[in-house]
Amino acid sequence: MQREPGFMRDLGELILGYGLIVGVIWMPESAQRMCSPAVLVVTLAVVLARRPGRDELGIGLRGLVSSLWIFPAAAAFALVSAAVAKHFGTLHALYKGDLKHVAGYVLWTLYQQFLLNDYFMPRLGRVLGSTNLAVGMAGILFAAAHLPNLVLTVATLVWGSVSCALFLRYRNLYMLGLAQGLLGLCVAVCVPDTLHHHLRVGLGYLRYRAMR
Repeated sequence: MQREPGFMRDLGELILGYGLIVGVIWMPESAQRMCSPAVLVVTLAVVLARRPGRDELGIGLRGLVSSLWIFPAAAAFALVSAAVAKHFGTLHALYKGDLKHVAGYVLWTLYQQFLLNDYFMPRLGRVLGSTNLAVGMAGILFAAAHLPNLVLTVATLVWGSVSCALFLRYRNLYMLGLAQGLLGLCVAVCVPDTLHHHLRVGLGYLRYRAMR
């Protein structure tokens, strides 16, 4: 079977990006603070090295208006989830619910969508030779990065694939990033902290101690 030109470059960039991300996730917190900015810069540089346009990246105006429904849909889902959680007694206040932490979390979810749809999806599509396979594999990789947090692993397996499919249709990151931020906060307040450990993943999840 003849490989497409650039196959090895795409495969190498996939291994590099995912290896860096998972490596940081499993570092102690002090090392994470030092290494995370470097990983952010490296992944951004790899994407920008191919000189993509704003619309290709999903940070332009293309698809913005037609994708606006995504955020209200996420908000409706969050409201229903909160009502169900309140009924079963699991609804609780957000850990570190001040504006600084919430805004920081939403910015992080926007960058996660950038990584998912601008870094991994195009390379997976070229390596696998199928957009559908790329969507499924992107969801699996996204979910696996949230291990051993099983709550987030299941949630991101579904959302990762759905958000990739939505990006392919609308080619816009803004509503996807905002929706992911809202859905993540929904999980944080609807599911007991003892199950999701303040949304921590990797080593941070294992080192978590439930706060009384």
